[in-house]
Amino acid sequence: MAKARSVFICDECGSDHPRWLGRCPDCNCWDSIREMRLGAGPSPAAAPFGTAKAIPIGDVEPSAEKRLPTGLAEVDRVLGGGFVPGCGILLAGEPGIGKSTLLLQIAQKMSGDNQRFLYVTGEESAAQVRLRADRIGISGDPLFILAECDLQAIEEQITSVAPAVVGIDSVQALRWAELPTGTGSVMQVREVTGRLLALAKRQGFPLILVGHVTKEGGVAGPKALEHMVDGVLQIEGERGRPLRLLRGLKNRYGSTEEVGIFEMRSDGLVEVDNPSNLLLGERRPTAPGSATAAVLEGSRPLLVEVQALVTPASHGPSARKVSGIDGARLSMLAAVFTKRLGLPLADCDIHANAVGGIRLRGTSGDLALAAALLSSFHDRRLPADCIFVGEVGLLGEVRPIAGLRQRLEEAHRLGFDAGCIPVGSLQQDAPAGMRIHEVSELAELARRFVE
Repeated sequence: MAKARSVFICDECGSDHPRWLGRCPDCNCWDSIREMRLGAGPSPAAAPFGTAKAIPIGDVEPSAEKRLPTGLAEVDRVLGGGFVPGCGILLAGEPGIGKSTLLLQIAQKMSGDNQRFLYVTGEESAAQVRLRADRIGISGDPLFILAECDLQAIEEQITSVAPAVVGIDSVQALRWAELPTGTGSVMQVREVTGRLLALAKRQGFPLILVGHVTKEGGVAGPKALEHMVDGVLQIEGERGRPLRLLRGLKNRYGSTEEVGIFEMRSDGLVEVDNPSNLLLGERRPTAPGSATAAVLEGSRPLLVEVQALVTPASHGPSARKVSGIDGARLSMLAAVFTKRLGLPLADCDIHANAVGGIRLRGTSGDLALAAALLSSFHDRRLPADCIFVGEVGLLGEVRPIAGLRQRLEEAHRLGFDAGCIPVGSLQQDAPAGMRIHEVSELAELARRFVE
């Protein structure tokens, strides 16, 4: 039998080294390397599943996936219909964004359908969870609460309770006593996750792991953690704003294109049927610098107010500040305006904002941002009933985007009677009663709306 040996593992990035170092050469973190004794036996996390035999793919019996609905339509939309037995789902988000609340509401809905749900809390006491449950109106015998951080005790309770679903809040709070590293370290998170996933697949229950994100926006712990689970759901939102988006960053059993939309209230997360009304509720269309964009989040269109403020730089170099908008797109548009239209934006401070906590992704909001910049620069307001949809290129041309008809229909349903779109991009008739302004370049946009 081989003798036990020592390796030195970084708590931050999980890399191993033959000797102790003051700073990890892979992630440059100081005092993060810890000694770990390895035995000759197999890793305890690698639970045996029996002997497998390779067979031709044609001999594999196809089977329909049995789904367990969560009871929340927005969550089921992102998952593709519900949880698959034996799956592992990572629910990630910033502290205070609503991860624990969402997990508790899923537990309430599923236990209300007589599905035994085991809610394991490693960061709060059972009394604290009960207070939150009372606040959002949760009760029921099929919902079990376990306040525990020790992995072996949790495994024993899972075997004893035999739940239909298990939720862990959070995976960074759990520890396995046989590992010498501290709670929340890379090695602890990876090994704890591996053991829980193995248990979930053996017993066939869905496992939901709550995980925090770092200040850079990535899921805390090793990147391998995302590869270990079957799905990664991330809650996004802006502090102080009620809107919350649930995105599927990974889904082995469905699409990652769908997005769930919630509103955070005092009684928990409430599903939003008409998010555009929520986003445009405080719009001031009479003020210069405001334009409305139509974006697609998953398969649903959303209308978002885009605001811009262009002022001469008071001192020093000009500033570019954004919120919910890609700063690179703003800098590109400012350069195009300077080159193609001769606007002196290089000497101006520019601030741009997507209102409501939505982050504009892709290029479909370019035309709305360009219209808002022109409106603020010339101090001329845009038509209140017009939306702007299109991509802007480096030559100042306006390019078509996908899903245009769907965006226009949503805008018309909410009372917008006009749309500014790229030339020739609408392959079908416009919605009845809606005026269409087609523009081919930014110069034409300026002539029609602000000059």
